Amino acid sequence: AVKMLYKRTATGSIEETETRLREAAARNGFGVLAVHDLREKLAAKELDLGRECRVFEVCDPFQAKKVLDRDVSIANALPCRIAVYEEDGVPQVTMLRPTLLLGLFGQPELGPIAQEVEDAMVRIIEAACG
Repeated sequence: AVKMLYKRTATGSIEETETRLREAAARNGFGVLAVHDLREKLAAKELDLGRECRVFEVCDPFQAKKVLDRDVSIANALPCRIAVYEEDGVPQVTMLRPTLLLGLFGQPELGPIAQEVEDAMVRIIEAACG
């Protein structure tokens, strides 16, 4: 069985991982639409997460349009997300597999697009890990 979570360990710091992720996203035609720093957000509510945790919303606009033209309800699964967080002080880079997420919408003809997006996101994650 394919695991829902694709996960890799990164070298260096969270900041270095973020820099590599942003560069790799651009090289693969993805924009970084937003970054949610969850540790910072929780700290603003006086809650201590105790580790770095950032969620990057990324999107290939051409692929997104193809998917939304077919079934606009898939907006619920967009944009794609890549999480970068610390486990035992070591950066981890993860994503939920687009092929499995899109599979939940019962649109098998979108499988090839989901696979292309997933392959690109794997390339981004591998590059982000250094």
